[in-house]
Amino acid sequence: MIHDDRICELGEGPLWHPRRQQLFWFDILGKRLLARTGDGLQTHHEFDEHASSAGWIDDVTLLIATESGLYRLDIENGARSLIAPLEPDNPLTRSNDGQADPWGGFWVGTMGKNAEPGAGALYRLYRGEVRRLFADLTIPNAICFSPDRRFAYFTDTAKAEILRVPLAPDTGFPAGDAEILIGRPQMSGGPDGAAVDRAGNLFVAQWGAGKIAVFSPDGQLLRNLDVPAQHVSCPAFGGPDCTTLYVTSARAELSAQQIAANPQNGMTFQIAAAGQGRPPPCIRL
Repeated sequence: MIHDDRICELGEGPLWHPRRQQLFWFDILGKRLLARTGDGLQTHHEFDEHASSAGWIDDVTLLIATESGLYRLDIENGARSLIAPLEPDNPLTRSNDGQADPWGGFWVGTMGKNAEPGAGALYRLYRGEVRRLFADLTIPNAICFSPDRRFAYFTDTAKAEILRVPLAPDTGFPAGDAEILIGRPQMSGGPDGAAVDRAGNLFVAQWGAGKIAVFSPDGQLLRNLDVPAQHVSCPAFGGPDCTTLYVTSARAELSAQQIAANPQNGMTFQIAAAGQGRPPPCIRL
């Protein structure tokens, strides 16, 4: 089912705001943040740079990740204020996938604007400090966290592997090496964004394959959820009971013939009763 019919060149970063009961998402290449109210009113904010992911701080404030930094965004008037720069000396990169963690921190990846190999990294904002966690990544994605707070997950889409890293229980920083949980042969497309349900199952967008692949906590493929767009980019649980899966998609890298064959490419979708999700945690600065 279509949630919103506005076309995104590169839809990404869906965020359900549990207090506003509202979904936000980005068109990275369109340099805008989109939203839709409960009564169907479509709104958006435009930026002068790429923006890709967000977390919620309070009823009227988001943290957003852009190519230049992490910012507070006033949802009501669009005012921005810098929290911390993000690779300020590297104009060739931009932000990509990002998620709030259970400790009130925010993980965010960077990548080359042309997906240059090894140009990206994975960072965490925690208590006002940005720390680099992993380097030499190409397209960092699939950032999410196990419900018991023991693990973080992420991928380098270029390698098509989901990695799992143990976390320190007191601070949420990595407490060991990242290991492969889900390998390339289990992917029907390129792993992109991801979400985790209350049971710890991973819902991983399959770029190029028109699917969300659902994996068990130990990495076994459970099922596939079909999405009516070829480039499925990121899922997020939301809705009043967090059982609706919202899914962004993209038109980037598709030919005119492919778009004509399926005009829904680039729209944002919702899948009812997809699983029992969890509201995203708020960010504590």
